[in-house]
Formats: sequence, structure tokens, C-alpha cells
Amino acid sequence: MGALEGRVAIITGAGRGIGREHALYFAAEGAKIVVNDLGGANDGTGTDLTPAQQVVEEIKAMGGEAVVNGDNVADWEGAQRLINQAVETFGDLDILINNAGILRDRVLVNMTEAEWDAVIAVHLKGHFAPSRWAAAYWREQHKAGVSKPRNIVHTSSTSGLFANPGQANYGAAKTGIATFSQIIAKELARYNVKSNTIAPGARTRLTLATPGLEDVMKPREGTFDPWDPANISPLVAYLASADCAFTGETFLVQGGNVTMVESWKRGAQVNRDSKWTVTELAEALAPLAPQ
Repeated sequence: MGALEGRVAIITGAGRGIGREHALYFAAEGAKIVVNDLGGANDGTGTDLTPAQQVVEEIKAMGGEAVVNGDNVADWEGAQRLINQAVETFGDLDILINNAGILRDRVLVNMTEAEWDAVIAVHLKGHFAPSRWAAAYWREQHKAGVSKPRNIVHTSSTSGLFANPGQANYGAAKTGIATFSQIIAKELARYNVKSNTIAPGARTRLTLATPGLEDVMKPREGTFDPWDPANISPLVAYLASADCAFTGETFLVQGGNVTMVESWKRGAQVNRDSKWTVTELAEALAPLAPQ
């Protein structure tokens, strides 16, 4: 019996890369899957349901259950249709994996408003909208006396957590996703919902578009492939399981390494019992400044 036996999961951005591996792994662990993917290019332009349909066919070939969804996760009504499809097709929704994403990299002085808006929409609103509709469904189920473990797993990035130059739009969204997860973990605890975030390191269309990473991530024959996107899915499956012991946490995962990320916390400080002057603050803060 698989770790996700009988559970219903939505996985966004599941036509390729990490999302595809999640869908196949979840199906192997017994979950019923809604495979969501617009099938666009790296920058989010265009649509093609073929990749999502191929994943569904692979799942069915292995004896699993899956359906395609081509809604835009950043569209309010599309996100609602996505949640409704899971419930109407499989009778329930237990798991939401927010994974869909695009890239439009540019240094700040060259970034356009459209490049900012598109990336923020797909990543940040694309996490918010499905989560909101899933939460509304779970709240109604809870009120009706149906209370059981539910799980959301969000996808952040080391770019967002550790500030990669050239990705102000992507990084800001990915940092926001980690905080969003922490907030809804607190809000949805009353409905037996756990919310966690991963920051994956893997070989995908998006990462391979970054100059220099193709050689770094190239598989080496006869050795463990630390950049294989399939390495990410077991952690996500655990975080999506009814027995998951965590909520509100963020995990780095790459190859065989899983590292918990410490959230914002207070650091060094200066104090006094009266209002500071600029000169006094400059003197007091001097020992704390980078040397």
C-alpha cells in the first residue's frame, strides 16, 4: 500500500520537469491525480496540453487514475475550476501541489513592467488562487463534519530564499511563496490542513536556461545523478501524506540532501530609553556593520 493510497491530488505545472516527476511518483504511491499544465514556453507564452496528456497516459498505463486540466492557475475562475474538477472527478481533494512557474530573467534596470507582472502572476497568484479555492472547499467539508488530514506543498526556490541577481521578479515571488505558506499554515490548522514549502535543486527547462548550469547539471554515467528532478518527489510525497509531521516549514532539497530553512529571525540590536539622533545611531550601529 502506497504512502498516498486513495488520496486525491492536484499537481500544477505537471506536464514536464519536477511536476511531471511528482505526478508519476504520486500515482505510484496510490494517489489519483489532476495533472494541470498550460504547456507554455519557459516565459509562459503559448499553450499545449500535449505534455499533460502524455503524463496522464503514462499514469494510466501503470494502472493509476489521472485527468488533464489546462486551466491557468493565475486566473481566479480557472483556479476554481481546477479545484472543482478534482472533486467532481474523484469525489474529494486531499492534496494541492503548487508547482507551476515561468522565468523572465532580467536585471532590474532592464526589467519591463510586463516581465515583472507575468512572473509575479504565475508564481505568487498562481499559488494563492488554487490554495484559496482548496481552502474554501476544505472549510466547508470541515463544517459538514468531514475532518481529515489535508496537505498543501508550495514551490519556492533558492533564488528567492538566497537572492540571485538577475531574478528580482522570480526571487521576490519565491520568497513571498515561503511566507504565504507559513501564514496559511497558521490559518488553516483549524481545518486539519498542513502547508509546507520546498526549494528544489534539479535539472529542468527553467534551470537549464541559466547560463553555465547545463554543464554543472549534466548527468555523469555510472554515478548517482544529484540533479535528477525525480529526487525531489519523495520529499513532496511525504509532505503531502496524511502522516506528515510538519507545517509552516521550508525545505531545501537537491539530490539526496534535505535541509530545513530557518525563517526570518531577530539578530543583533541596539537599545536605549530615549529617542536616537542620527549621529548617536551611526556610532551605536558601527560595531554591527560589515567590516
